[in-house]
Amino acid sequence: MNLTRIALAALAALAAYFIVGGIFFAVPAMKTEFAKYPAIYRSGDAINSVMAVGVFGTLLAISAATVMFALMHPAGAGISAGIRFGALLAIFMLGSFVLHNHMLLNIGWRQSGLQGIAYSAEWFAVGVVISLVYRA
Repeated sequence: MNLTRIALAALAALAAYFIVGGIFFAVPAMKTEFAKYPAIYRSGDAINSVMAVGVFGTLLAISAATVMFALMHPAGAGISAGIRFGALLAIFMLGSFVLHNHMLLNIGWRQSGLQGIAYSAEWFAVGVVISLVYRA
């Protein structure tokens, strides 16, 4: 494992995560769904006050994923490995976060479905970016 490549891949994947997330969560359908549940989700202003915690948590998760990728592919791997890894991350997120939160939170299927699409896209991008940067 190369620690410099792990750090660079994790930072690049973090950027990809927030770029993809920014695109999805700016969609009016997502904003409308979140607004339906003000007792559950923070407002935009309230999110800003705890944003650092969320960014740190996401970096922590992406760093763990990057180390897992490096353990599976110590010399790096091509785009196909990144696609497979990203798909596995997306599936893991669907089960451990989206569906689990649907059970815990008093939200509708539309909200869960939109989150499933957005988080799957984010984590798929994370897996692909990790593979592209870690092999460089």
